[in-house]
Amino acid sequence: MQLSQIRQLIKKFALVILFLIAFVLMMVNKTDTILIDKTSSMATGILSPVVDVLIVPARLVAHVYDYFKDMSLAYEENKFLKKENRKLRLIGEQARALEIENRLLSRILNFTKPPVDKLTTARIVAEEGDAFSHSLIAYIGKNNIVEKGQIVLNEDGVVGRIDKIGNSYAKILLLTDINSRIPVVLEKNRTRGMVAGDNTLNPKLVFLPLSSEVNIGDRLVTSGVAGVFPPGLPVGFVSKIDKREIRIQPYADLNSLEYVKIVSFENVDELNRDVSLDVE
Repeated sequence: MQLSQIRQLIKKFALVILFLIAFVLMMVNKTDTILIDKTSSMATGILSPVVDVLIVPARLVAHVYDYFKDMSLAYEENKFLKKENRKLRLIGEQARALEIENRLLSRILNFTKPPVDKLTTARIVAEEGDAFSHSLIAYIGKNNIVEKGQIVLNEDGVVGRIDKIGNSYAKILLLTDINSRIPVVLEKNRTRGMVAGDNTLNPKLVFLPLSSEVNIGDRLVTSGVAGVFPPGLPVGFVSKIDKREIRIQPYADLNSLEYVKIVSFENVDELNRDVSLDVE
């Protein structure tokens, strides 16, 4: 007998066997459901512990996933709330400062802040810095309204003042210069002081009363004293306090200035005289 014939015979035999098995199962299903139920119950009893064991790692993985997901959501929410809290604190400080100022101004009849008289935009073209000066050079072109003593600002606050005028350029004495003195007040309690430059990035706050309450983050604005700067211009905030000195962080980023505003205000004396104070 050939191999192919043997294979065909096996296939036919297997088919007959499958039909017989199917017939037996059908008969068993009809005649002995109790046996099937017992077999099913036994299988369930055997497989249930196995399934329970397999479910434990799956549950653990699911719990770990949910935990880290909740942690991630809590972290993002915490960052958002901290950001909102900082905004609210800043708004609160500004509101308190305005409230204090309004109480003071309410005692003064017909008070008005001095309006801008002259305004020029200039581009910074050079920087001068050494042990004796800290200044910038701005190109003003043939601008005949720029004068010595005018105030220099950017969008954040006070930068300094005009020190010298050339044909097309002006020298700006920065608020960090050793020759710079700016009368200021603490916004929160209107305590007067002076921001004194010393050729570092963080000038000093001097001439405060001994009983003054000063904290890190306190805002400083110009006081208007001495007729140099009008009141209310933002200068900086307290960045460092120790037993020897108080340091200020200017609002204006003096290291990245490209354009500045040169301003003079009506009814404010120009700096045509030396207003520097000896703080030695």
